[in-house]
Amino acid sequence: MAIDITQAESITAAFDAARPEIVVLTAALADIERCQREQQLAEIINHTGPLHVAHACRRHGARLLFTSTDAVFDGTKGFYREDAPPTPLNFYGETKARAEASVLDTLPSAAVVRLSLVLGRSVTPGTNSFLDKFASTLAAGHSTLAPTFEFRNPIDIATLCELLLELAVAPQASGRFHIGSTDKLSRFDLSQRLAAALGFDPALVFPQHEPTPGRTPRGLDDFLSTERTRQICQTPLPSCQEVIERAVRPLTPEWA
Repeated sequence: MAIDITQAESITAAFDAARPEIVVLTAALADIERCQREQQLAEIINHTGPLHVAHACRRHGARLLFTSTDAVFDGTKGFYREDAPPTPLNFYGETKARAEASVLDTLPSAAVVRLSLVLGRSVTPGTNSFLDKFASTLAAGHSTLAPTFEFRNPIDIATLCELLLELAVAPQASGRFHIGSTDKLSRFDLSQRLAAALGFDPALVFPQHEPTPGRTPRGLDDFLSTERTRQICQTPLPSCQEVIERAVRPLTPEWA
């Protein structure tokens, strides 16, 4: 059943039909540039939608796990604990920060999971997958720029799914959680390592030392501390290199 989270009646119909016990909400408008251009749409999808779902979960007694983003922070500290106050630099981060607060106000038992950079292949084309776009660029023989000044602790999609499932079924897991690798890399170093892991020449990735003029600002160092996640989950958090190796594996029927 297709669900439009911006329409309360769509969510009500889905909940009435499925009677879910656990809801994992990953839907979002995550294109930062588009969020900046189409702010009304971003607000409806990223804030109003999750609030509709939280209300439905409360009515039906369902547990909610809601995914958020490191973009709620401005990246000036380089180390963010789960209880750090949001300081978003762009409208995408603003909508997600508002959604976090609204979801937890409506449903205090909910788990809000912030992610820095998710790496993995998409089952279908035309998604916002960074890895798919990156691989397509290199496969076409084109070079690409990557910032030397933006640092992230990424997570691969397979490990992320394991951790989300653990948090979803843990009744004590409420409030905010961070998921990411145990260390961090600049986007430039990460991109060069990804290129090599994909079988391309890392020299196709050129360093970018200054922000692109006119580009919506991003945080410089959004490293997310994963202390609360490690306290609850048994799945080990990987290093950046482990994330890269797992992310470039071809999709298989077992986890595609």
